[in-house]
Amino acid sequence: MSHLNTRRSKALALSVITAATLLALPAHAIDVDAGDYTALPAGTSLGLVYYQHASRDKLYAGGNQVPINPKLNSDIGIVRGVHFMDIGGYIVDPQFLLPFGKLSAKNDIAALGSNTGVGDLLLAATVWLTKPGDKTHFGITPFVFVPTGQYDRNDPLSLGENRWKYALQAGYITPLSDKVTLDMAADVQIHGKNKDFGASSATMEQKPLFQAQAFLRYQLSATTDLRAGVSHTTGGETKINGVSQDDRLATTKFQFGVAHFIGPKTQVLATYGRDASVRTGFKEDGRINLRLLQIF
Repeated sequence: MSHLNTRRSKALALSVITAATLLALPAHAIDVDAGDYTALPAGTSLGLVYYQHASRDKLYAGGNQVPINPKLNSDIGIVRGVHFMDIGGYIVDPQFLLPFGKLSAKNDIAALGSNTGVGDLLLAATVWLTKPGDKTHFGITPFVFVPTGQYDRNDPLSLGENRWKYALQAGYITPLSDKVTLDMAADVQIHGKNKDFGASSATMEQKPLFQAQAFLRYQLSATTDLRAGVSHTTGGETKINGVSQDDRLATTKFQFGVAHFIGPKTQVLATYGRDASVRTGFKEDGRINLRLLQIF
């Protein structure tokens, strides 16, 4: 009987993983770093490189932990280019982000194997309703996810999603005192259909996904700040061939870290975070984010 229960648990886990494959990818929401919505003068360019390592050791379905011992690790890099320009009196920053890296499954889900590749290209451009030099910053950003990444319908660990996605985000920064700054962002994400999902080449649809984020930054010096943040993501329930999977997201996570300018135009950032609660999908027990930013 114990062997039967184990097989049932593993079958349930594989079903949950298949239904929530795209939700368990390294970047299912539009995460920002504190300071991202700072308007810079026209003509400024930024080059950024990110490295993210995350480990996940629990799997949830409908708010209940699936009784298995899973392990899913991700090592993801992102190359990002940003250019600020003036269009009709507004600061606008066309940009791209290209993720790449590796996903690796272990323990009870080791049969899923691992995969290395390039993710979907992300195009965006923030339009600021405030000016560079203002104490308060407010911008609105449309995003387009282009399905250029590596995708195989037989591989639940594909880094690409085989579908178009669109998002709209608003970001706001304001000082609370001489040393403390509040950053906030909120977004909604709309998904196209994946018409080649899973081994049966099913059609996968997904409802809108919503996220809210907030950060506090404490300025230790002119070149160094400490930061802490929290975010909540909800929505995103999927349908496969018209059948609801009851896999609505409701994930809360937190992070804290430090940013430091090692030169006048070079900043390094390091943060650590983890999931506080998860309704559907894998729960991160730890995530390390590193970022190198260069101003040109």
